[in-house]
Formats: sequence, structure tokens, C-alpha cells
Amino acid sequence: MAQLRLTDFFGRTKAATGASAKRGGGRRLKAALPGPPVHREAEEDGALAGLSAHPPPLPGSPRTPSRSGSPAVPGLAGRKRSRREMEGESPVGARPGEPSGKSARKRLEMHRDAEPGLPAAVGRCCPALTLCPLPTQEDLAGLRCRLQRVKALAQLAQLPPVPATATADLRSRLERVRQLELRIREKKAGSRAVPGAQLSGDTESTAPAAEAGEKPPAYQRFHTLAQDVPPGLTLPYKFKVLAEMFRSVDTIAGMLFNRAETITFAKVKQGVQDMMRKQFEERHMGQIKAVYPTSYRLRQEKNIPTFGNGVKKSDYQLTLEPVLGEEEKVDGRPHLSASRLLERRREFNRNLVNIVKQHHKAFLAALSPPMVVPEEKLTRWHPRFNVDEVPDISPAELPQPPQEDRLTTAQEVLSTARGMLTPKMEKALANLALRTAEASAGEPVVSKAPSPASTSSALKGVSQALLERIRAKEAQKLQALMMRDPRQEERLAMLGRLPAMARILRNVFVAEKKQALTMEVACARMAESYDAQMPPGEMEKHLRLFAELLPDWVGLHAIRTDTYIKLDKGKDLGLITERLTKAAKEAEAL
Repeated sequence: MAQLRLTDFFGRTKAATGASAKRGGGRRLKAALPGPPVHREAEEDGALAGLSAHPPPLPGSPRTPSRSGSPAVPGLAGRKRSRREMEGESPVGARPGEPSGKSARKRLEMHRDAEPGLPAAVGRCCPALTLCPLPTQEDLAGLRCRLQRVKALAQLAQLPPVPATATADLRSRLERVRQLELRIREKKAGSRAVPGAQLSGDTESTAPAAEAGEKPPAYQRFHTLAQDVPPGLTLPYKFKVLAEMFRSVDTIAGMLFNRAETITFAKVKQGVQDMMRKQFEERHMGQIKAVYPTSYRLRQEKNIPTFGNGVKKSDYQLTLEPVLGEEEKVDGRPHLSASRLLERRREFNRNLVNIVKQHHKAFLAALSPPMVVPEEKLTRWHPRFNVDEVPDISPAELPQPPQEDRLTTAQEVLSTARGMLTPKMEKALANLALRTAEASAGEPVVSKAPSPASTSSALKGVSQALLERIRAKEAQKLQALMMRDPRQEERLAMLGRLPAMARILRNVFVAEKKQALTMEVACARMAESYDAQMPPGEMEKHLRLFAELLPDWVGLHAIRTDTYIKLDKGKDLGLITERLTKAAKEAEAL
């Protein structure tokens, strides 16, 4: 460090002079401050012999000099060292073999490990720079080895040239991907336009989601799985939503009607949307009117108090009035009771089921061979009949407010302003009216019935008579399935579970080591061992069915207030399982 050299310097001078001086103290104070490791140049020649011959021991670490006017180096009293003294002494940090007469200002302290042959020009341009050692031969060899490895890896990373045929193939595939992406975007744009048309209050029916190409969400496709009732004549999801809307409309209309308050569509709409968290428009009201025409009497009325809902009192509003019989009166006034609300709801559901039955009947008539099932005996839909693909209900026409002096067609505009338009505008309006009349007189669109199943290519060579017999037998089986009683369906499900339960029942008696068990104990042990969750009441039905089908294996004995079940453990379990399987097949064939 610079402080150590400076301490060494004024320690030696103090020993040589033995006196202090105040002159030149400011310059020696500057030299005492930390600075770059260089020696101060001697400005005047002098003679101080013996400084480098016997250097005194180094003192302790110096302290920072005070800022007072006292001199920092008491050993030098205004004298300047000569150039000969500087050349005579050996500077601190000098290398062996280096001449000691060099100027300290132009000398650069090099690193101890640096090469001796380093050019002196570096020291001249950067006096305060401490240089690092030059790389050795070993370092250069390591760098050359790494450079060779990088070049080898770069040669391996070079890919072979792509042939022209592969490039054309990749371009064609990329073009197909772009076309598919464009189709998907167009389909998404079309699907976004459909909900906007439904919320705009348009009275025209919209196509179902299946026809539009949009796959309905899972909660709509599998809504029947969330029901705790056995499968039967289930309704489409959109019909269920409409039935829930009718229930909400009936609830709100009943409260307003019993309070003798005018029922407007605006009040009903707000209430239904608050109850269902779904959008309710005039189109849904038209569908309710189409399904249940005698439910409400709809009118357009004005001068109805609005109470600041944004509608003028002089404007026309759609009003609803429930249609009730003469016998439904309380204190001489019609009253919509809770029992009547329940009856109206059931009537609405029956009408929805009848609508689906009509589409199901058309589906059966289009099959090959066609099937005819009486509606009163129908208990479930055909397995291949997709209920959710039933088209939406066309809304009935609602009363519209009277429109006076309002032109809606080109013919009315032409007849009204015949003398006020230019001939060119009259000709354009006449052409428009003619095209509108031709479009309205076009043929009505006929709904497409499902085409009969054609003969598959895999059945070529098979006799047509054999195919007809197989199809007739399959149609007969499906017809029996659609007309099956729900109680018979439950019995078939129980028969299918009996073969697995027979093994569990025998194991229970073997484990208990008893000839007879009470019904409660047997049902509890069976419910614990069966793989499906089943209450003891349902398990008792299965045990009684065992006694009905196999009286020689399972017997029931009522003693006082308890019922005991007895099992013959000597019977072969394989024969018992075979008899139960045969009974299930016979019941299914009926």
C-alpha cells in the first residue's frame, strides 16, 4: 500500500535529520493522504548518505493526519531531497537486477508473477493499472482443444439438405392446416351469431345446436344421468328448461293475480330471470302459448301504471291473465290456488311429452322395417332415438301493439309516395316488391325424415331373407323393450344380481356356522359383503326372490314376530347359479 511506503520514507528521514521543520508542511500533508503507489519526484539536489544502507525497522500502521496547521512529517524541516539521494536509495518494491536510478514517476509497479519482458509502453500509458499474468503454454493448449471441440460440434449440427419432394409435402400439409383453422374460425363465428339471434326477441324458431354443428355441453348431453328416477320417457334439455320457465311464470302470475294486480310481461320477465338466472324473452312466452294454449289470455293494453320502470303510461304493454274455470272462485272472485298451479304444471309436462311422442312416432315409421307402438303402452324411447335432437318448439304468435301509419313493405311505400318519387326510385321499389312477392310464394320447406338403413358392404353375399328375419326379430325385441312395464324392469334388474348374491349368501351361512339366521342379520351381512351400496330393505327383496325361485335351497320361516331364513348348504353352488341365470334369460325374453 502507499501508506506503508510513505511511512517507511518519513521514518528513514526522521532518523537521518533528527529535526522538524514547519515549512513545506502542506505538501507533505498531501503526500500522507492515500494515493496511487508512486514516489514523489525530487525537485532539488541534496546529499543524504546512508539511507539505503541500513534501513530502520518499519513502524506501526500510520494514522490519518489531523487537519491542523502542524506539519505531518516532523522529520523533514523544509528541505528537499536531491536526485542523487533518490538514485542512491533502493525503492520499496524494486525488483532484483533492476537499475535503481529510474524516475519514480515513470515506474509502474508490476505484478510479481508477470513476465519480465513485458513492454514498457503499457506502463507509460496506464501508470495506475495492475496487469494480470500472461497465459502460459498449458492455457493456450487448453483453449486450442476447446476450439477444436466447438468446430466438431458445429459440423455435426449441420442438417442435410431437404429434398424438393419433402418441401412440397410440407407445404401441402401447412396449407391443409390453414384451411382447417379457417373453417373452425368460421364455425365459431356462426355459433356466436346464434345466441344473439335468440336473445333479440325474434319470434322465428332457431335451429337446434345439433343441426348448427355445435356440440352441446356435457351438462345438456348427460342431463338424464342426474335424475334419481328410472329411465323412461325423458324430455330434451331445452324442454325441461321451458317447463321450468312455465313453473316460474305461473308462480309469479299467481301471486300478482291473487292480489288483483295487472300482470305485465315486464314484471314476469324480471321475476323469471331472478328465479332461474336465465334469459326470458317473448319468444319463450310464445313457446309456452304453443305448448299450452289455454294457460293464459294475452292482450296488448295501455294506460297501465308503470311506477318508473322506463315505460310510458301511454305505451302498449303485453299483459297476461290466467284462464280459470267458474268453480275456482274465492269470495266471488277467481283465485289461483296451489293445487291449480300443480295441475297446470302437470298438464304442461304432458303436452311436452306428447310433442316428443309425435317425433318418436315419425322416427319409428322411418325405420326398416317400420315399427308401430301404441302411445298408451309406450314406456321408453327407442334406443337409437336421440331425444336431444328433437327440433325446438315453434313459438305461437303473440298480440302486437296496433301500428298506425307505419310503412313496413316496399309495396306500401310505393303506393303511398307514388307521385313524390322519381321514376328511377319508383322502378327500384317496384322490382323489390315483385321479388318479395315471389319469395313469399315459394314452396314450404319439408322436414327431412331419417333415411332407412341401407345394406352395409360387410353384409354383401348374405341372403336377403335372412337379413329380413334378423331385422324383424330385432324390431320385435326393441318394441317389447319400449312397452315394458317399469315393475317388470325392476324385477329383471334383481334377477341379474341374484347369481353373484348366491355365492355371498352361502359364504355368510358358512361363516356364521348356523342353520338359520334372522332376516335382519342376514340382510345386514349381505349388505356389508355386496360390492354395490344397497339398503337392508332392498336386500330383503332379493332374499325373498331367492325363496320364490329356489324354494328347495332357501326357505323362509315366520316364528312369532321374527322371520328366519334357512339355507341348504349341501346344494351345489354351480347348479344354483345356472338355474338363476336361466330364469333371468327367460324373464328377459318375455
